Amino acid sequence: MKKLFINVIALVLAGNAIGQTQGKEVINLGNQVNSVYHEVRPTISADGQTLYFVVEGNPKNTGYASDKKSQDIWYSKLAADGSWSAATQAPKVLNALPNNAIFWISADGKRALIRGAFVDGKYVGRGFSMVHRDGDEWSKPEKLDVPGYEALSKDIYSGGFLTSDGKHLLIYLSTEKNSMINDIYVSHLGSDGKWSRPESIGSDVNTFDYDEISPFMAADGVTMYFASNRPGGLGSHDIWMTRRLDESWKKWSTPVNLGAPINTPKWDAYFSLDASGEYAYLSSAETAVGGVDLVKVKLDSSARPNAVVLMYGKMINGESKEPMSATLFYGEVGGEDEGNFVADPTTGDYKMVLPYGKKYTIRAEADKFNPLSDTIDLTVVDAYKQIHRDLYLMPEGGVKVVSPDGGGDDGRRKMDELEEGEQLEEGEIITLDNIYFVFAKSYLISESYTELDKLVRLMKANPTISIELSAHTDWIGKQSDNLKLSEDRAIATKEYLEAKGVEMGRITSKGYGELKPIASNMTPDGRQKNRRVEFLVIKK
Repeated sequence: MKKLFINVIALVLAGNAIGQTQGKEVINLGNQVNSVYHEVRPTISADGQTLYFVVEGNPKNTGYASDKKSQDIWYSKLAADGSWSAATQAPKVLNALPNNAIFWISADGKRALIRGAFVDGKYVGRGFSMVHRDGDEWSKPEKLDVPGYEALSKDIYSGGFLTSDGKHLLIYLSTEKNSMINDIYVSHLGSDGKWSRPESIGSDVNTFDYDEISPFMAADGVTMYFASNRPGGLGSHDIWMTRRLDESWKKWSTPVNLGAPINTPKWDAYFSLDASGEYAYLSSAETAVGGVDLVKVKLDSSARPNAVVLMYGKMINGESKEPMSATLFYGEVGGEDEGNFVADPTTGDYKMVLPYGKKYTIRAEADKFNPLSDTIDLTVVDAYKQIHRDLYLMPEGGVKVVSPDGGGDDGRRKMDELEEGEQLEEGEIITLDNIYFVFAKSYLISESYTELDKLVRLMKANPTISIELSAHTDWIGKQSDNLKLSEDRAIATKEYLEAKGVEMGRITSKGYGELKPIASNMTPDGRQKNRRVEFLVIKK
């Protein structure tokens, strides 16, 4: 617990450092982002494509007329050539105060944590508020009700950060009035939707006489970076790293200084990483154009967090093929939900970050649609990767998408399940087993003929029925390629049946590609089930 404001600059230049060469160079983000003003608090999106930050003293800032040091939130987007777009001032709903700040952005970019407590969009005091993005529009900020925060926080400056799952709020504050010597606290979001009273994360990280600020928890939920002016640094505030050792949030590894060039003899703070953990974004006064600039540095492997998976894609209406909104929940198989995201209602886009070490259940839900339940096995730790998966929800009454792990009956039957002389009904779907094609081609392999000949006999025994013969793929590869391949395979199968004597006009061929899955595409067994040929009785 800090009791006094002590203006200390650490004089020890070696100390407990990871290494003195975290990267070959510090890369200034350039004059599209940086200016003659102060740029601080970088917050990079999980995919590394959008950078939010705070600009101090820009005449365009909301509170500039009354305070020349006012701060507003700005942002920049990464172009295909690796350059950053010109900095753009965030909307007024995010810049409602004389001094504004963004502390956190969710993996899907739809939620942000900002400075100040707001109720129905009106400022009511110190604290934190959440805003939600729908398309290009941000909602009114709404206060995070953290019990005891107002009584605890007596400092001059404070701030916070949310973990990737949105369930743990890291706060730096001081309980001493007007102090600039802070400790890091944590508040947890309970299953009842309420936040716990903040508690110190303990003396493994917090010191008595020195300042600990700007905590940043990497996407792995374990590795934390923070700034401190404790001894062992290179000058003023430096960036340090520690790892959480258990679920108590009070046991941490011994903090280590990230060394040069991340840290300099000047003030270094406000550290941020995207999900890959490769480049660090931070504020630095070293070789700045203005007072403080935003820079990035490539991290040495020893300073990187544990690898994670960034899963992204689109939610699609499996019937209309249009993008749609849905809520996606994820959590360890057999356990409680660990987080949720909402797909963009216009584009269907979603993103989520999944740490390695678990087998996850992914569940998508939307009103008047069959739920989709799937699994992704990340128990084997691997390198950072991005997994693209478009997820299809079928309207109620349509083809039900089921998980192989969850069982279920989608109403299909197989040829071998049909009884001799059985009359088929309109709307029935029969799956053909053992239909094989040359890999990535539409040429039938001879092992397919036995099953197809059964269908020939069935069609001849039921001379009045007409069918839609369809071919389907899994979602490996491009959607357009899968659609074309399935169309060609359906035509090849139809031609075989007609060559065997089924009258032309009784069979309509259709390729659906990956658009009508009947099982999970995240498991080999599920993908095998989705690679199928079947027919629908369209006329009895």
